Amino acid sequence: MNAPQPTSQRPLPEPEVVDAAAFSKRHQIKPGQKLYTTLITNQGTMIGELFWEKVPNTVANFVELAEGTRGFIDPKLDPSLPVEKRIVKRPYYDGLIFHRVIPGFMIQGGDIAGTGGGGPGYTFRDEFVPGLIHDGPGIFSMANAGPGTNGSQFFITEKSTPHLNNRHSVFGKLIEGIEVQNKIARVEADRNRPLDPVVIQKVLIGRGKPKRP
Repeated sequence: MNAPQPTSQRPLPEPEVVDAAAFSKRHQIKPGQKLYTTLITNQGTMIGELFWEKVPNTVANFVELAEGTRGFIDPKLDPSLPVEKRIVKRPYYDGLIFHRVIPGFMIQGGDIAGTGGGGPGYTFRDEFVPGLIHDGPGIFSMANAGPGTNGSQFFITEKSTPHLNNRHSVFGKLIEGIEVQNKIARVEADRNRPLDPVVIQKVLIGRGKPKRP
């Protein structure tokens, strides 16, 4: 079964690499304090823990896009404009869809174009850590088109997928809402694309405890 592979042009440079110390300072979170994401969808709510101390650069990308503090290229703006005129900051994931669902494998979202080929306009390096592997259901991991091509797209596994280890960067795990993920994976679809959009209505970030709808 194919791995998640977005493709798109990347006109922006790679963002500054963030280590755990920089993440702690930038996001006002103390060492040892847990970080959570809440994904509110039209199929229900999922909550995941984000492994910010182990993969700070990957989590920083997700959190800053979610909270609207990291700039990205808005594909709806006139492409003839200079790149710097098309960079916006707003909550990136709100209103996007899970565009790819495969029962028994994973659900994938985070593409601003909604096609599987879009992203924020930049790529960043992989972040592989011993022990962070695709070892069961509910693993948050970055979709990519090859080494060093992470952007905004992510997927959540439905089972252990060891063939993705050291190919896709794991950055979190579901702690609530696995039944919602299972439901999303099994919506009616055509060539793995839901016939009725599965919308990510809101992504919340919780420091110390999860935020709830």
